[in-house]
Amino acid sequence: MDNAEQQAKSPFLRHAPLAAILTAAILGYFTLGDYISFDTLHDNREALLAFRDSHFALMALGFVSVYFVIVAFSLPGAAVASVTGGFLFGLATGTVFNVLAASLGAFAIFLAARWGLGRALAARLEASDGTLRKIRDGLQEHEISVLLLMRLVPVVPFFVANLLPALVGVRFANFAWTTVLGIIPGGIVFTWIGVGLGEVFDRGERPDLSLLWEPQVIGPILGLCVLAALPIVIKMIRGKKDF
Repeated sequence: MDNAEQQAKSPFLRHAPLAAILTAAILGYFTLGDYISFDTLHDNREALLAFRDSHFALMALGFVSVYFVIVAFSLPGAAVASVTGGFLFGLATGTVFNVLAASLGAFAIFLAARWGLGRALAARLEASDGTLRKIRDGLQEHEISVLLLMRLVPVVPFFVANLLPALVGVRFANFAWTTVLGIIPGGIVFTWIGVGLGEVFDRGERPDLSLLWEPQVIGPILGLCVLAALPIVIKMIRGKKDF
C-alpha cells in the first residue's frame, strides 16, 4: 500500500469510532427506549435477583458491561441502569459499579472523539488567533474547574460533558479524574433510589427520579459546584483589581 492510499484511509479510520457511536446513539434512541425501562426491570426483577444470588461475579461483570455499552454508545437507559445498580447490589457496591461503568463509557467517547474530530479541532484552536485562541487559553487556565462544573451541574447532558472536552483539547488525565470524582454525587443519588426500588414496585409505583431536585439533595451538589467555580471567580476578581 502506497502513501496516498494510507493517507486516504487514515481520516476514515480516525473518524470511524465516533461515527459508530453517533450512529448507534441515533438507532438506539428510536429502537431501545421500550426495552431499557423500569417496566422491563419490574417484569424481570425476580430472575435478575435469583441470578445475582447464584452468580454474583458474572452478574456484576454483565451489569458493568451493559452499563458501559449504554454510556459509550449514548444509548437510552443510563438512569435506569444507575437505579438498577442500587437495586441489585446495594448502595456502596452499586455506587462503585455505577461510577466504574459510567466512567469507562465516558473515557471511550472522549478517546473516540479525540482520535477523530478532536485532533483536528484542537490543532486549529492551537494555531488560531483572536477569539478562538482566547477561548482555548481560558479553557486551559481553568480546565479542572470547568470539567468539574460540567460533571456536577445536573443540567449538562452526560454526552456533552464527554464529547466537548475532547473537541477542545482537554488533557485526558484531567478529564479522567474529574469524571470519576464529578459523577460520584449524582451516582450516589440514583443508586440510593435503586436501593428502595423493590418496595416501590410492590406498591405498584414507579421510582421517583425527581428526588435529585429535592433541596436536601441538590443543595450539597450545588455547593460542590460553587467550590468548583471558586478558582474562576477569584481569578476574575483579581483580574479586575489589577486592571
